[in-house]
Amino acid sequence: MSNPVKEFNEYRAKMNEKLLADNNKIVKRIFNLDTNAYAEGALDVKTKELLGLVASTVLRCDDCIKYHLETSHKEGITKEEMMEAMGIATLVGGTIVIPHLRRAYEFWEALENSNE
Repeated sequence: MSNPVKEFNEYRAKMNEKLLADNNKIVKRIFNLDTNAYAEGALDVKTKELLGLVASTVLRCDDCIKYHLETSHKEGITKEEMMEAMGIATLVGGTIVIPHLRRAYEFWEALENSNE
């Protein structure tokens, strides 16, 4: 049986390594900016991850949604909190994000099952 969480993380790590090894200054700076943007600040990490999740859903980026779901899960965000954020994302993004909502829910279930 496949493990979607493991597959996503392995692919992401492999490709990030290749991208960063290419030594492109712009790409490296964007990666660094992204990392620093989600660090603790005036907003806590949980809030920032939920903001990233909503934005990624509205923008319909499944890889980004998975990343924010996993980080949110690690930060202790509950299923109820995640679903409330996804409800806002669906309201803002409209019905076109429903397929992403489905995949997000499925990935969240995989995250829950991977910790059992």
